[in-house]
Amino acid sequence: MRLTRAFVDMPLATGRRVALPESAALHLVRVLRLVEGAACVLFNGDGRDYDARLLSAGKRGAEAEIVAAREVDNESPLRIVLVQGVARGEKMDLILQKATELGVASIAPVWAERTEVKLDAQRAEKRVAHWRSVIVSACEQSGRARVPPLAAPVSLAEAAAALPGDALKLSLDPAGENESRSLQPPASRTVAIAIGPEGGWSPRDRETLRAAGFAGLRLGPRVLRTETAGLAAIAALQARFGDL
Repeated sequence: MRLTRAFVDMPLATGRRVALPESAALHLVRVLRLVEGAACVLFNGDGRDYDARLLSAGKRGAEAEIVAAREVDNESPLRIVLVQGVARGEKMDLILQKATELGVASIAPVWAERTEVKLDAQRAEKRVAHWRSVIVSACEQSGRARVPPLAAPVSLAEAAAALPGDALKLSLDPAGENESRSLQPPASRTVAIAIGPEGGWSPRDRETLRAAGFAGLRLGPRVLRTETAGLAAIAALQARFGDL
């Protein structure tokens, strides 16, 4: 039987009793209706699953005892960095959720010239917090015990400059010079894949990517929507060099 997993942002260790954060308690007790004595699995992103049982489960919160710890080895051998042009609303949520399930190592949202989303500093902070909760939920569901880091949105040039110098850098492009089947495995086992926003990359964006060492990658003759493009590229890269 599959046990319920919940993320808790705190140190965990066998034998420790922990008061569950409000979000975890709400999920386990109010949503899933677990009761005192029920088994569950907690994780905090350190690469382990912690088997636990609820010591208390009520409206005012929940407490759990850690009874065992297990290493989780389900991360991809290919480190994929998704450089994603910020998309609107549910599209961005879908991208983050499915990219996490597909095993990306980290996500770098970027502002592009044709980005349709406009956020002030306060709204951007709230949006990033929401995106992180989407990623955590995807880890809970998919069994990942490491949470992919999510950077705050920056310009495309800033994100490109922050990438590892030894990464294979690809930008999805129907007219790109590379196909996934012709790519050679990167010695660093790191690939950065850049996906444009709803309006695509502008000519200036494309020049920024070329100057940063990105090469074009085509997956076929059709133009993919931003919420399809990144997921298709990640799946192709995982099938070619990763764990699919």
